[in-house]
Amino acid sequence: MTTADPNFTETADREARRARLFTRINAADKWFQVLGLTWLTPMLRAAAGDNPRAQAKEVWRLLAVPLLAIAAFLLLWGVLAPRVQTSLGAVPGPAQVWEEAVNLHQDAQAKAVKRAEFQAKVDQLNARLIASGREPKDRAYTGAPSYYQQIWTSIQTVFFGFLLATVVAVPLGILAGLSPTANAGLNPLIQIFKPVSPLAWLPIVTMIVSALAATEGGLFPKSFIISAVTVTLCSLWPTLINTALGVASIDKDLVNVSKVLKMNTRTKISKLVLPSALPLIFTGLRLSLGVGWMVLIAAEMLAQNPGLGKFVWDEFQNGSSSSLAKIMVAVLTIGIIGFLLDRVMFALQSLFTFTNNR
Repeated sequence: MTTADPNFTETADREARRARLFTRINAADKWFQVLGLTWLTPMLRAAAGDNPRAQAKEVWRLLAVPLLAIAAFLLLWGVLAPRVQTSLGAVPGPAQVWEEAVNLHQDAQAKAVKRAEFQAKVDQLNARLIASGREPKDRAYTGAPSYYQQIWTSIQTVFFGFLLATVVAVPLGILAGLSPTANAGLNPLIQIFKPVSPLAWLPIVTMIVSALAATEGGLFPKSFIISAVTVTLCSLWPTLINTALGVASIDKDLVNVSKVLKMNTRTKISKLVLPSALPLIFTGLRLSLGVGWMVLIAAEMLAQNPGLGKFVWDEFQNGSSSSLAKIMVAVLTIGIIGFLLDRVMFALQSLFTFTNNR
C-alpha cells in the first residue's frame, strides 16, 4: 500500500489555505473600491505573502502619494495664507480653520443642550395642562440652528431635489431612447435648458412657488421647496441624457427577441431595457447628484433656506474676524459630503449593476 508523502500533503493544504485567503481578499477588494479604501488590498496581499515588493509599490501609489499631496497642500496653504490680507484680516491657515471647526462643534453641542432643556420645559408644562384637564400646547423651538442641523438640512434638500429629478428624468430618458420621434422632440429642449445657471432659474422658481403656496404652514417650508426645485431643474439633465443613451444602445438582437416573444411595453422595459441600461443610468445619477450638490449652495444662499449655503452667506455678511475661517470650514464640509455622496451612489451602482466602473 502506498503512503502519501506528509510534506506533499502539508504543502497542498498550505496552498489551498492561501488560495482561499486570496479569494477572500479579492472579494473584499470590491467593497474597498466602493469605500475608497483600495490601498487596503495590497497591504493584505503583502501580509499574505504575495510579492511584498510589488504590493509596497501599490501602497505607495494608492496611499502614500495622496497623503503626501494633501500634506504638501496644507503646507503650501499654511505658508501662503498669512501673506494674503483681506477686509476681514489675513486668510486663515489650516490651524485657524481647524480651531473654528472645533468651535462650531462645541457651539452645536451647546445648542443641542438648550434645545433639550426647552423641550423638557414644554413637556413639563404640557403634563401640568393635561393634569388640569386642558389641552397641551405645541411650542416650536425658535433658537438658531446648529452647524450640524444646517448640514442635515442641505442633505435633505439635495436628496429631495435629486429624487424629483430622477422621477422626471428616467421615464423621459427611457422614452427618448426607445422612440426616435420622442428623442427628436426632447433633444432641442435638453440643449436649450441644460446650460441654464441655477441663478437664472431661482427667481422664476421663487415666484412660481410663492404663487402656488401663498401661505406658510405647508408640509415643507417655501425656502426648502425653492432650493429643492432649483436643484431638480439643474440636475436632471445628466440622468436624462445617460438614460436615453443607455436605452438607445441596447443590443438590437435583444430588441428583435422581444418582438418575437411579443413582449408588451411594460415587460420589455422591466425585463430588457432597464437591466441593459442600468450602468449608464447610474452614471447619470452620480453626475446628477454631484451637479445638484454644487447647485444647492447657490440656491440656499439666495433662497435663504437654512442650510450650508445660507451659513456661508450669513458668515460673509457677518464680517467678523472668524467669518473667513468658518466659511472655509463650510467649503471643506461641502467637499467631504460631496465625496461621500458619490461613494454612496457608487455603492448602489455596484450592487445593482455588478460592474467595476468608477
